[in-house]
Amino acid sequence: MAKRVMNGIDRRRLLKAVGVAGVAGLAGCIGEGPDDGGNGGNGGDEEPEEGGERITWHAGGTDGTYYPLSGEIKNVVDDNTPHVVQVQSTGASVENVGSLNEGTADFALIQNDIAYFAYNGTGLEEFEGNPIESIRGVATLYPETIHIIVSPDANVQSLEDLEGGTVNTGDLGSGTQVNALQILETAGLTTDDFTEQNTGFGTAADQIRDGDVDAAFIVGGWPVGAVEDLATTTEIEILNLDQGTRDALLSDAEWFAEDTIPGGTYEGIDEDVETVSVQAMIATREDLDEGLVEDVTTAIFDNVDQIETKGDFIDVETAQEGMSIDLHPGAEAYFN
Repeated sequence: MAKRVMNGIDRRRLLKAVGVAGVAGLAGCIGEGPDDGGNGGNGGDEEPEEGGERITWHAGGTDGTYYPLSGEIKNVVDDNTPHVVQVQSTGASVENVGSLNEGTADFALIQNDIAYFAYNGTGLEEFEGNPIESIRGVATLYPETIHIIVSPDANVQSLEDLEGGTVNTGDLGSGTQVNALQILETAGLTTDDFTEQNTGFGTAADQIRDGDVDAAFIVGGWPVGAVEDLATTTEIEILNLDQGTRDALLSDAEWFAEDTIPGGTYEGIDEDVETVSVQAMIATREDLDEGLVEDVTTAIFDNVDQIETKGDFIDVETAQEGMSIDLHPGAEAYFN
């Protein structure tokens, strides 16, 4: 696979901004989510059936989309295979790449851009010159939509209006932070131009509600629970990205795609919001048994009708669109 570059984005500044946090994710900060026995409350005590395996599945924060979707995938795999899935809440994409590389996760949900960076050894400082070639793709699932939440009191009409403000760009080292800094960079803003805050989605929503930040980036398949909850108690706005900004992003970073949050998705947001998205995908590691990966892939895509979270997007016909890394042979056996 040929390596690509981030054309219009100043990669050196972006790497410096997110590198330290990402290194921590790869160096062993796995499992810093809720203290729930390492499984987020999903699958702690079950035992696999005869011939089955206990599968470790790393998701994301409990306020996003990865965690509830992973819980539904767990149920499908548990019900249709002899295996048992343990779902763990994590810091999501970058951290999950680290856990796959270390062998502490069997499967994980990650963004397709983060998978590309890791596999090709580019895009982020911890990957630069240090490709994580052991990760493999299973399937792409659904668009992860970039939500830029602002308070009406902040009077933010464009990305440029965030200069001098306070912005929550997501958890340190997360895919959300990477995307946020890419988008702000496209608008000409670096971390010298605003005060950066870094938390999970739930805390970011609280900061918007309390007026502690001017904007918060939240990346997930709509509707995102943290945004839904916020919109029911607080008046919010979701920033529209104009066509010029979207065109620039698609030119600078080809993993982005145009996306729309339909009006009515969130209380008080009646008009469509134009934005961009990346793809959520299932990844695994090269050394995982081919039969096990095929079992899990088969269970998921033969029973998509049992998945509600983003189920309208998850389909065998589109499961390789946006696949940014080599496919695991077990997944390839199913799709071929």
